Amino acid sequence: MTRAPSAVQAPAGVLLIEDDAALRATLREALQLEGYRVWAAASLADARALWAHNHRDPGIALVLLDLGLPDGEGADFLPHLRGPGGPAVIVLSARQGEDDKIRLLDTGADDYLVKPFGVGELLARLRAALRRRGQVVDAAITHYVHGGLQIDVAAHRVLRDAAPVHLTPTEFRLLARLVRSTGRVVTHRQLLADVWGAEHTEQTQYLRLYMGQLRAKLEADPAQPLFLLTEPGLGYRLADPAD
Repeated sequence: MTRAPSAVQAPAGVLLIEDDAALRATLREALQLEGYRVWAAASLADARALWAHNHRDPGIALVLLDLGLPDGEGADFLPHLRGPGGPAVIVLSARQGEDDKIRLLDTGADDYLVKPFGVGELLARLRAALRRRGQVVDAAITHYVHGGLQIDVAAHRVLRDAAPVHLTPTEFRLLARLVRSTGRVVTHRQLLADVWGAEHTEQTQYLRLYMGQLRAKLEADPAQPLFLLTEPGLGYRLADPAD
């Protein structure tokens, strides 16, 4: 029996504060791959500005906080984050001393992760921190195999009947967003915000254009799609292989 598609919630927002450019880029990509909305800061000044403009609805649900920043101590940012409805905070630091951990946890951090760490462990701790605050976050879907269509989001690879399919960066971001929510409806506004940015949520012509291009590349009959399905008046969903 075919299941009724459910709508997907807006992805959680993460403020990443990390001055190491390579690590910041790695974490940002990993978080975006998991479906999080990410704001990245390299300094306390950047973090304060991003927090001031983005902490309200839909808001920042979690902060990843480095301690040693070029313009101050990351711990000094914790008081800005405390209070009812504040975000979860995971400290990222090379400092291994027990006193540092205890002090940060006592002053508002939810978790403390010592560098170097595995990205998988960080993502698991992030999901756990959000669950403790009542926000259920499942690991993102990054692989899709159905009816001759194979998608590996992490590897940026798409195959149709075993043949590679070339997608533009925007086409791939749109497809990856649908893969992460396989079987669930992603609204027009969510797709536009996640792929093009919050300032484009009313420009549905972008979505129609790129969805048409994706169907032309991935569907045997774009007029009768089997994978990229329209939910009239709501949005789009990627067909669930289990249906």
